[in-house]
Amino acid sequence: MTRISIPATDGSGSFDALVVMPKATPAGAVVMIQEIFGVNAAMRALSAWVADMGFIAVAPDLFWRQEPGVDLDPDAGQAQWDKAFALFNGFDQDKGLADLTATIAAARKLEGCNGKVGTMGFCLGGRMAWKTAVGSDADCNVSYYGVGIEGMLDGAAKMRGPLLMHIAEKDKFVPAEAQAAILAGVKGNAKVAAHVYPGVDHAFARMGGHAWDARAATIANGRTAEFLVEHLG
Repeated sequence: MTRISIPATDGSGSFDALVVMPKATPAGAVVMIQEIFGVNAAMRALSAWVADMGFIAVAPDLFWRQEPGVDLDPDAGQAQWDKAFALFNGFDQDKGLADLTATIAAARKLEGCNGKVGTMGFCLGGRMAWKTAVGSDADCNVSYYGVGIEGMLDGAAKMRGPLLMHIAEKDKFVPAEAQAAILAGVKGNAKVAAHVYPGVDHAFARMGGHAWDARAATIANGRTAEFLVEHLG
């Protein structure tokens, strides 16, 4: 694992991104979009998994404008959650999208990249993956249990890149009525594939976490792998 520095497009500074290379190149790249806990152990493990699949993983630090290098553990007590939600509430999502767009551009230029770049986000990152599908030139986008998407469904008709959505049926942050609105909002949209995983909670694909579900995660991750291969080579 290495780190690169990416200049912000608004001239306000630069931010770090973790890079994990696959064994063989050229390869497509995947911008890994963090949960509210920063680029932590879970994101590093997920980045390594993506690299093991044969893609370049690039995980930018989205909270850098508030506090660079956030690395929180969701299983280490309420204080970690309190800080995570404070960072989330202070996060400027428009600037975050601009930072992700800059990361996508930087990833395309990385040595070993074949020029194709997708995004993959979790929780907050799942929400931002919707935003990159609508507002960036990413070649594909994957959203795991994205939050608040029911409030952004006007973007469905403006979708630029294909989007794969993984939705947890028992997600405490995305209740049943929100899920119903999302599914109705993307129904018939050729650029969106949405899957609901029965009986699982938010963060079901975070290996080792309190909500980890091996069956649902394996099915979701298999769909993700096929999707990335299709769009990134």
